[in-house]
Amino acid sequence: MAESQSPAQGSSLRRLVPRIFSRASRVNDLDNLIRTVKANHPRGDISVIERAYAVAKDKHTGQQRQSGEPYITHPLAVAQILAELGLGPRAIAAALLHDTVEDTGYALTDLTAEFGDEVAMLVDGVTKLDKVKYGESAQAETVRKMIVAMSKDIRVLLIKLADRLHNARTWGFVPPEKAAKKAKETLEIYAPLANRLGIQAIKSELEDLSFAVLHPKIYNEIHSLIAQRTPQREKYLGQVVEEIEEDLRDLRIRGKVFGRPKQLYSVYQKMVVRGREFDDIYDLIGIRVLVASVRDCYAVLGAIHARWTPLPGRFKDYIATPKFNLYQSLHTTVIGPAGRTVEIQIRTHEMHQQAEYGVAAHWMYKERMNGGKVEVRASDTDMAWLAHISDWQAETADPGEFLDSLRFEIGAKEVYVFTPKGRVVGLPAGATPVDFAYAVHTEIGHRTMGAKVNGRLVPLESELKSGDVVEVFTSKNPDAGPSQDWLGFVRSTRARNKIRGWFTKERREEAIEQGKEAIARAMRRQNLPLQRLMSQDSFAEVAQQLRYEDVSALYAAVGEGHVSTQSVLEKVTALVESNEPNTGTIDLPGSVPTREPRSGDSGVLVRGAADILVKVAKCCTPVPGDAIVGFVTRGSGVSVHRADCVNVKALSSEPDRFVEVSWAPTTKSVFRVQIQVEALDRSGLLSDVTRVLSEHHVNILSATVTTNDERLALSRFVFEMGDAVHLDRVLNAVRRIDAVYDVYRVTSS
Repeated sequence: MAESQSPAQGSSLRRLVPRIFSRASRVNDLDNLIRTVKANHPRGDISVIERAYAVAKDKHTGQQRQSGEPYITHPLAVAQILAELGLGPRAIAAALLHDTVEDTGYALTDLTAEFGDEVAMLVDGVTKLDKVKYGESAQAETVRKMIVAMSKDIRVLLIKLADRLHNARTWGFVPPEKAAKKAKETLEIYAPLANRLGIQAIKSELEDLSFAVLHPKIYNEIHSLIAQRTPQREKYLGQVVEEIEEDLRDLRIRGKVFGRPKQLYSVYQKMVVRGREFDDIYDLIGIRVLVASVRDCYAVLGAIHARWTPLPGRFKDYIATPKFNLYQSLHTTVIGPAGRTVEIQIRTHEMHQQAEYGVAAHWMYKERMNGGKVEVRASDTDMAWLAHISDWQAETADPGEFLDSLRFEIGAKEVYVFTPKGRVVGLPAGATPVDFAYAVHTEIGHRTMGAKVNGRLVPLESELKSGDVVEVFTSKNPDAGPSQDWLGFVRSTRARNKIRGWFTKERREEAIEQGKEAIARAMRRQNLPLQRLMSQDSFAEVAQQLRYEDVSALYAAVGEGHVSTQSVLEKVTALVESNEPNTGTIDLPGSVPTREPRSGDSGVLVRGAADILVKVAKCCTPVPGDAIVGFVTRGSGVSVHRADCVNVKALSSEPDRFVEVSWAPTTKSVFRVQIQVEALDRSGLLSDVTRVLSEHHVNILSATVTTNDERLALSRFVFEMGDAVHLDRVLNAVRRIDAVYDVYRVTSS
C-alpha cells in the first residue's frame, strides 16, 4: 500500500529517509573499481574494464542524472556493486556499458565489434525493448526479455539487480509517484528474484529502500523504536557473544561470533503478517557464528545445546539439505541468559559468502576455476525454477498474465510434487490438486473432476505435500468448467486467475444481473431514491471514473465482487448532489450521529450584524486562525465555513448570500475539532491515546477506530476546545505516544 505523496512532501521525505537522497562518490571511482576486481580476480583482464569505461564516459558525455550528477556515475556505481559481489572483468565491462545502447547512439553491432559477443550479449540482455511505453505491458515485456536473457547467462540478472539497487539509492531525486511505482515493482519482482538467487546483501537493501519510499512515516517510526532500544539490546548481545566465544575456546575452534543486524522491512513484515508486537520481535536476539569447517559447525551446535536449552521444533539443518538458492547453515533457537529467546545461525565462511552473495559467489568460483571463460546457464546453477520460467514465458501471450505468473513463481514458498510420469511440478505451500491441474495445463484445470494422491482418491481441496504423486481425472463433457467454490481453497495465482477468467468470460450476463440486484437492494436498504438515481447518467459517469467500458461492465464488476456496492453508491450520490446544488450538506443514510457540543459563544463576529445567530459549520470545523467565510442560510442564521471548504464551492452560485466574518473568541467560546491518529497497531494503543487526550482536558465527543490487514490503526477523534493554541500541544503529546507515526487535524468530513 503506497502512501499518497505530493511534490510538496519532498522535504518531509528527505527528513524521514535521507538515505535515498545519497549521491555517488566521484573520487578515484575507476581506481577503486579496478582494485576490487583485482582482489577477486588477480589474473583477470583489466584492460577490458578500462576500455569500457572510456567508451561509456565518452558516450554519456553531457548527460546528467536527476540528482544532478554526471551520468557516468551510475554505470560506475553499478559496476562497483558487481565487483563487490565478485563478478569478473567481462561482466564489469558490460555493467559499465549497460545503458550505452539504449541511451546513446552507440549501436549494438559497434559494441560487439569492439568488445566481443559475450559482453554484447550481457548488454543486450539488460537493455529495455523500446523507449515507447505502453503502461503495464511495457514493464512486463521488459521483464520477459530479462528472463529470456538470464536463462542464457545468469549475469544478466545480476547486472539488472545492481542497476535497480543503485537507482533505488537515489529515489529521493525522482518524483514521489514514480518512486512509489518503482518501489512497488521492486518489492514484487526484484527483491524476490535476489532472494531466489540467494543474494541477501542486495535483497535486504532493496526491501528496506522500497519500504522507506512506500511507507516513510512507518519506516521512520520503526527506525526510531529500534534506536531507542539499541543500548539495552547491545548489552545483552555482548553477554551472549562472550559466552559462545568461551565455548569456542574450550573446543579450540577458531571462529567469529557477532550479532545479526535487524532489517527494518523484516520487522515490519513480522508485525503485519504474523501479527507480532514490536517488543516481541526486537527482543528476539540473533547471533551468527562463522567457523572453518562443517565438522566445526556441528561441534559448536553441540556446545550451544549443552549450555542452553534448545526450543523443540526450531532446529533446521540446511547444511545437509540446502535451500533452493544453495543456502547452507545450521539454525537453532535456544533459551538464553535471563530466559530470553536467542536465534543462532552456524555456518562456514564459504557458506556465509554463499548466503550473502548467492549465485554470484557460485559464479565467481566457476569463473576463477575456468580462467574467466565460463558461462553459467540456468541448467548449470541448480536453479530449476529459472529454466521453468524460461519454458513457460514463451507460451504466455498476455504480458499481464506473464507478470502475475512470474510474481507467483519467484515469491512463493514451494512444495514439489510429481506427475504419474515422474515430472516435478513446483507449487506454493498449501496447494491442492486443482492448483496442480492448472500448473500442468489450463484446460486440464477447467475439466478437473477428481484426483488421486499417492494412489488414493482424495477431495480436491486436499493439501499436497512435497514428494506426493498426483493424478487428476478430467471430464469429457465439452461444457465442463471450474466450480466457483475452488476459489476458496486454491493457492496459486495462476489457478485463481484462470478460474476467475473463466467465470468472467462465461458468466458475464449472470454477473451483470447479480450486480444490478445488489445495487438495487443496497439502495432500498439505505432508503435512497431509486428512480431518481437510476434515471440519470450518474452510473455511466461512475463507470467511466472507475475505468470500465460501460455501465454493464460496472454491474458485472459488482456482481463478481471486484467493486463494492457501497463504493458505487457513494460515488453516484456524490455526483447527483454536485449536479443539484443546495445550501447545506446531505448526510448519507446510515451515518452515525455524533453528540452535540455544549452550548457556548461561537467566537465569530458578522460585519454589520452583531445580534445575528452564528453557527460554525460541522463539515469543516473551523477554529481561530483559519481563513473563514460566512453564508446566510434560510432560517438558521449565518453558517461559518473554512475558506477552502468543499461546500463553499458548491454555494458559490449564490454570491449575494456571502457575508464578511471575523474571529472574536471569548472565554466562553468552544470549537469542535477533528483529528486523525495513524499508528502501528498494538495492544493498549487506544487507551494510551484517550489517556493523553484526557490529561490535556479534552472533551471527546466521538471516536472511530479501524485497523487493516497490515496492522495499521487509523483513529479519528472529535472533541471540543476553547483555545486554538491548545490544539498544537495536544497533537504534539499524541505524536509522542509509542508506535504513533502521524497525527493531524482533519478539516473535511
